[in-house]
Amino acid sequence: MSENAPAGTPQPTSAASAGRAATGTDVPVLQIAGAVKSFGGTEVLHGIDLTVNRGEVVGIIGPSGSGKSTILRCATLLERLDRGSLCYDGDYLATAGQDGTSSYRDAKTLRAARSKFGLVFQNFNLFPHYTVWKNITDAPLHVQGRDRDEVERVAQDLIRKMGLDGRERAVPCELSGGQQQRVSIARALALNPHILFFDEPTSALDPELTGEILKVIRDLAAEHMTMVIVTHEMAFARDVADRIAFMDGGVIVEEGDARQVVDNPRRERTKTFLGKFTDGA
Repeated sequence: MSENAPAGTPQPTSAASAGRAATGTDVPVLQIAGAVKSFGGTEVLHGIDLTVNRGEVVGIIGPSGSGKSTILRCATLLERLDRGSLCYDGDYLATAGQDGTSSYRDAKTLRAARSKFGLVFQNFNLFPHYTVWKNITDAPLHVQGRDRDEVERVAQDLIRKMGLDGRERAVPCELSGGQQQRVSIARALALNPHILFFDEPTSALDPELTGEILKVIRDLAAEHMTMVIVTHEMAFARDVADRIAFMDGGVIVEEGDARQVVDNPRRERTKTFLGKFTDGA
């Protein structure tokens, strides 16, 4: 049963574009409100609000150190918010008290909630001693406890979809960077997540391999997979995302339709940042 937020918990509003947004239900997949996070006394997130609707693709762009990866880590429970709330499918995992301090649900509830999302890291994070097959099937079998026949059928479909046929028994060191990232995406999708997060998925790849991964993500977008993508690939973000949030200094400076933000930004800081890409800097 969903737990209602207490009085005083900020409720973000959605700026979702038409297209893939909110198919099947009006309840957002993800709601983050008033997110504040500090490390060693330095506040790196300053009250972030972010809503992602079902079937929507949201791109997060911005300079290094702007808080992009931190908001993803908080959304995926790798870090805990200091203040603010976190909600998946109407179920609050963290609520904000009267002073804004975040209060999290019990450990069992949080473990169960991890099945709602998948996270694809920039450096793959595959188990180096596991084969491709085991990297993809291990968590669905031993964490989610799903039926082996169903898990193996899904894994085989994902291997074929990711162009990894014949590599099932390979270990990560025997794969190219692009193949490793495709295994990472397959592993995340094998969990049947409600939403998929990408943290700079092409930053460790050369341009040719980058194209391979961007095509995979484009295909997922065409299939209405709900995604949040942190990226420096501006043209890709403009073309694939429904909405883009530009972050700087721990805040969302500008948010709106993807093409509007990239091609016609309203804020001067956004214009300056995007101008560096236009100028080839």
